[in-house]
Order: sequence, then C-alpha cells, then structure tokens
Amino acid sequence: MLSTTLVNRRQALKVVKELDAFPKVPESYVKTTATGGGLSIVTFVLIGILVLSEVSYYASTELEFDYLVDTNYTGKVKLNIDITVAMKCYHVGADVLDQTGQDVLGFGFLQEEEVYWELSPKQREYQQMVQSTNSFLTEEYHALQTVLWRSGNPTYNMGMPDREGPNPPGSTDACRLRGSLELNKVAGNFHITAGKSVPVIPKGHAHLAMMMDNSDYNFSHRIDHFSFGEPLSGLIYPLDGSEITTSYNQHTFQYFMKVVPTEVRTYRASVDTYQFSVTERNRPISHSEGSHGVPGIFVKYDLSSLMIRIREVHRPFWQFFVRMCGIVGGIFSVSGMLNGLMGFLADFVCCRLKVGHKNAASPKVSAPSTSPLVQPDILSGSNSGSPILSASTSSPELIPPVDSNGGSSGVDYNQTPSGSNQQLEFSLPQQGSGVYS
Repeated sequence: MLSTTLVNRRQALKVVKELDAFPKVPESYVKTTATGGGLSIVTFVLIGILVLSEVSYYASTELEFDYLVDTNYTGKVKLNIDITVAMKCYHVGADVLDQTGQDVLGFGFLQEEEVYWELSPKQREYQQMVQSTNSFLTEEYHALQTVLWRSGNPTYNMGMPDREGPNPPGSTDACRLRGSLELNKVAGNFHITAGKSVPVIPKGHAHLAMMMDNSDYNFSHRIDHFSFGEPLSGLIYPLDGSEITTSYNQHTFQYFMKVVPTEVRTYRASVDTYQFSVTERNRPISHSEGSHGVPGIFVKYDLSSLMIRIREVHRPFWQFFVRMCGIVGGIFSVSGMLNGLMGFLADFVCCRLKVGHKNAASPKVSAPSTSPLVQPDILSGSNSGSPILSASTSSPELIPPVDSNGGSSGVDYNQTPSGSNQQLEFSLPQQGSGVYS
C-alpha cells in the first residue's frame, strides 16, 4: 500500500514538471560550456569586420602598367620651359641641337623677359611650396603614380605668380626664358650659354659672346617649370622649384635626362604625356687647373623607344569570393579550436576547485533525517490533510531502503490488521524497534 502511494505521487509530480506549453530541446542534445556563447559573438564580429574590409578593398581600383614599343617615332615632342638666369637677356642665348642636325631656328623661339632675380614675398612663398611638395614626392612618398594619376586635380596651380608690391632698387638683373619648343624624337640637348646663337652652314650653330667681361657671366638659375609633352595643370615635375646659385662666374651646369613616353587612361585622366628622370652635375670652369668646358646650362635628353601604358582597373571579383570562403572557414575553425581549449581549461580549473573544497570539508556525514524514498511532505500528510504515518520513535530512518526485488533490507515487517486501523511493526538493525499507528 505504501509503495503504491509513493509511486503514484512521483508519477504525478513528474507529469506536472514536464507540463510545458513551449517545447524545448532535449537535454541530451545540448552541451553547455562556460565560454561557447562569448566566442560565438566574437566570431561573428570578426567575420563582419573582415567582410567589410574585403568589400572596400575589391571595390577600389589599382593601376596596371604595360610596356610597349613606341611606334610613333616620326612625331614631335613639345618641350615646356620657364627658367630665370641671373644675367641680362642680351648676354644669353637658348637653343636646341639634336642628332638630326636640324637648324636651330626650326625648333622655335623662347620669350625673353627682363626681371629681378630677387623674388617678392608672394613669389618666394610659391617657390617654397613647390620645393616642399617636390621633396615630399621624391623622398618620402614612394607611390608617386597614385598622386599623379589618381588624386584628381591637386590644388597646385602651375606657374610663378606675378610680382607684387614695389620693385627692388636698381634695374633688372635677370632674364626669364619661357615658352615651348618642338623637338624631334631623338637624343639632343637644350642649352643656355653666353651670346646669341647664329646658324652655321652647312649645319650647326655658334654663340657670339663679344664685348662681355668676366663679371657679366653668372649662370645662377631658377627653374620654375620644365616638362615634356602637353603641359598638365596640377602636376609638379622633378625640376620644378629648383634653384642653384654660384659665386663663380665661369660655371657649367649639366642635367642628364631619360624621357619615357607615357599613355595614361584612368577614370580621372586620359592624356599622352612624358615622364623623365634627371641627374644633375655642375663644376667650375678653370682652364689653368684642367677643368675645361663652356660655361652655361646644358640639358641633355634621350627619348626611350619604349612606351608605358597606365590603366586603372578593378580587381577580379572571383578572387573576392575565394578569399571570403577562406576567411569564413578559417575563422570558424580557429574559433572552434579556441572554444574547445578554453572549455577544457575552464573544466579543469573548476574540477580542481571542487576537489579542494571537498577535501577541506569534514569526512563524516550524518544520516539523513528522512527516508531517501519518502519525501517529508508525504510522511507528514500535508498534501492529503491527514497524516499517513506517525512515528513513535526517534529513529533517523523512518522507512528502510528497498532492494531491487521489492523486499526489505535488514528490516522485519509484522502487519496486524485491527479494524480500520493498521499497525506496522519493524525493527532496525542496531537501532531498536518502533511501532507506528
């Protein structure tokens, strides 16, 4: 009778506990860890950051360089010049001599303007700005093509501004040579020397420097602009802003240039221009010391037979998908390994703490005050309103454990019916006997 009542009550409690309007995942399907949720959030955050980075990278463009043979060898090349020399204009002459032997008058003429060598504050500020920009491009910033072809239109405006304010005392003491010359696509040299040039038959030319004293020679010069091809507004070339002064009258300055035709096809520019590299050398002329030569400014150029084609292209999108697959798979793999490692460390630390806590506790365990099979509320009859059993002894175990076959373990039961009441007599080993009514 007692065992039947206990079983029925346990089944009723189990039904109540399992009653739930919202079905849940069985506990056997769920593995709880101390760090799994945190790593999942970190994983998705990393994936989002890397995806945005890859999208930004593949949405941008890059410059593609191709090297081709320049087949337009019969064309002309424009030379753009703006140079100021610290000499009177009637004392200097500028012209071009190349391998074709063409008459110097066939290349064109430069405009001569009497100016002051000393710059005004506004002009000096402009020159310093060009010098600092050129120094930054050549010494610090190495991706020069990005600045030239993908930066849009820079705020730099080409050309020395006009002089403002009062002029310096005295007359003009310098000559500004500016304009453009038409060159053949062969090696040659542009030079500025003392005296005006005159053609010589059958070919060549000579500079007549008569009635000039040694004090009239001064080839200190300032290059405001020097370029090949069509001038492009907003670009700074290697020699722009340079200024060289000398206290020695008989002095020669030499510039050696390698000019490369360049075809630019980008989203912001579509031009045919020329790039060039330059090497500069200068020395004083002293025939008595063995340093021979002609004082002046000499620019020796040589045009390359190869042409550079610059195109702005997008990166292939199939690389984007391949990289995304690798990124997502790699993050999940690494996060899984980290999750397992952190879970192992957490379980290891927790187990060590539990073992240490148990060892610190007392080794003796007191007997439970109630039976492991009968709950206190069942014994007291709180659920039915009347007690089922009443104990007349202070035994720590009211009902002994039952073995697997349903029998008692070390307990004798004697049931004596007496009307409507029943008595249960049993004896506990080493604990005396008791009678319950």
